[in-house]
Amino acid sequence: MRDRLCTVLDILTAAQQRLFDLDNPRDLAVATIISVQGSAPRPVGTSMFVDSAGAVHGSLSGGCVEGAVFEACQEALATGICAVHAFGYSDEDAFAVGLMCGGAIEVLVQPFRIGDADVAQCATQDDPVAMVMRLPSTHREQRSHLAAVRDSDGDGMLAALEPLVEAKALAAVAEQVASMIRHERTGTVRVAAPDGSNEPVELFVETRESPSHLVVVGANAFGQALVEAAKPLGFRITLCDPRSAFADPAAFPDAEVVQAWPHRFLADAAEAGEFDRRTMICILTHDPKIDIPALTCALGLGVGYVGAMGSRRSDRERRSALQQAGVDDEALKRLHSPIGLGLGAQSPAEVAVSILAEILAVQGGHARILPLSRGSQPLHPSTT
Repeated sequence: MRDRLCTVLDILTAAQQRLFDLDNPRDLAVATIISVQGSAPRPVGTSMFVDSAGAVHGSLSGGCVEGAVFEACQEALATGICAVHAFGYSDEDAFAVGLMCGGAIEVLVQPFRIGDADVAQCATQDDPVAMVMRLPSTHREQRSHLAAVRDSDGDGMLAALEPLVEAKALAAVAEQVASMIRHERTGTVRVAAPDGSNEPVELFVETRESPSHLVVVGANAFGQALVEAAKPLGFRITLCDPRSAFADPAAFPDAEVVQAWPHRFLADAAEAGEFDRRTMICILTHDPKIDIPALTCALGLGVGYVGAMGSRRSDRERRSALQQAGVDDEALKRLHSPIGLGLGAQSPAEVAVSILAEILAVQGGHARILPLSRGSQPLHPSTT
């Protein structure tokens, strides 16, 4: 999930504050991962910046190449030239600058001066759907411009890209950028150079990905703990309970609170297009008159995760009731009940951790979970 990461779109707000500070404005250099091969601690699009006073905001690797990126940012601040730097693991010298996890990344380091017009244009009140940066070329000035894209297609797209791309390549570039935005992808777009040279037009596109949707059914201690524990993960969180006395918005400040019967809310939200394959639905009410209709609906929505709280006995009774309600065996196989991983959790906070751990395991495609110390599985997703 990219929900927890600091990306260019996230960095720009802090960068704007630093560049346009009325009392103490500072130049800064932004470092962004534009390519990942193999195992790496952060995915494409992760960003950080270093300002002229040496202050750092964000992180690219959690430590292993941070020092080298810091030096590259200082160099960019001194020269005003942007560049792409490669970092990987060295078998000959394991203590050389590189990723100890064995992967390789390319990092674009881009300087910005106080009052930079690109940042001023991009960091406005209207949230862009994507940020596009022209990567440096050996055949032109080493300056990487960026632009905010606020319309995913049409004239707005062309107007945003026009300062970055030659007129002859504009239509082809816009088509590829629009496709990446529609599919919520982040990465590099390459188009043949309009002048026939061997160097293509390269742009890095970071698309704003909509947050995964976590639906928590049950305004109780377990629901409250799950909402609080899920907040740092960047999910869009909805808390649903038909009891107005318990579903108090003030008690769940980090969630959208819906006072309705859960099965009706789920059906209406699904019809409105609010759910997708990344959606997670957690039924924590432990009340058959709420659980059975809600689960019957949830298991037919094609969402990524459906879980329900209860003991082994209540799980058996619940599955039998769901079968009687018409839920087939294949749908029941997708039900995570009793909810959560077997961590021996007891308190609401501990149960919340076990639920989120299971959700992350399901999202990562892990059918069997072992401690990292007892397995050989990669620590980070492998990307080519």
